[in-house]
This record gives sequence, C-alpha cells and structure tokens, in this order.
Amino acid sequence: MTKHITALFLEKEKKVWEALKNGDSNADAAQLTDDFLGVYPTGFSNKNQHRKMLDNGPIVAEYSLHNPKIRTLTEDMVLLCYLAHYTPITSGKIETKSSMYISSIWEKVDGVWKNSFSQDTPTKV
Repeated sequence: MTKHITALFLEKEKKVWEALKNGDSNADAAQLTDDFLGVYPTGFSNKNQHRKMLDNGPIVAEYSLHNPKIRTLTEDMVLLCYLAHYTPITSGKIETKSSMYISSIWEKVDGVWKNSFSQDTPTKV
C-alpha cells in the first residue's frame, strides 16, 4: 500500500517538475495551493512567486527523482521527501547538474491533491 501511495504522490510531484522543465506557469500554479509556501536557499516563496520563476521560460533542462519516502500526516495531508538530480537553466543558459533533497507537503483541497509546502536542501550527493 505504501508503495502505491508513494508512486501516486511522486507522479504528482513530477507534474511540478514538468512545469518547470516546460516553462509552463499555468501547469505549475495548478499544482499549488493558494497559500503555498516554499522554503529555498534564496528565501521564502509564495504561489505567485513560484509561478513567476517561469516568466522567462523553463528553469530546468532535465531532472530525475530518487529514493522517495512518504509519511501520512493526516487523512488529507502527506509528506513526500526525495532526492532530486537536475540541470538548472539560468537566464537561458544550461548550468551544471545539481542535487537537492526536497520535502513536499500535499494536501487534499476540495477533493483535489495540491502541493502546499516545499523545502529544498542543496546537497553535493
């Protein structure tokens, strides 16, 4: 059962990554709660700020997600943690491959699972 739940939320998380890869701010926003909170090395981010990252197009060239862990917090809230390897794009330039551990909280809002929180922790893995 846990394997199925982990796969389900990993697929939801991939929708956010695909939006970042495709530069699709609407697809990105569709996955986030209105009160989304991101915690990043650069500071805090809300839904609008997260969406605006895509104003100039894609910010990720490629990505892969590894070693997912899931914790059920409530019936309508789960915590997904995993390791991401990705190649960022900055000002249209493909950068060096990077890695980070990510913790995401997904909440059921009006019957739909949405990402309400994400924290990125860069790593040298």
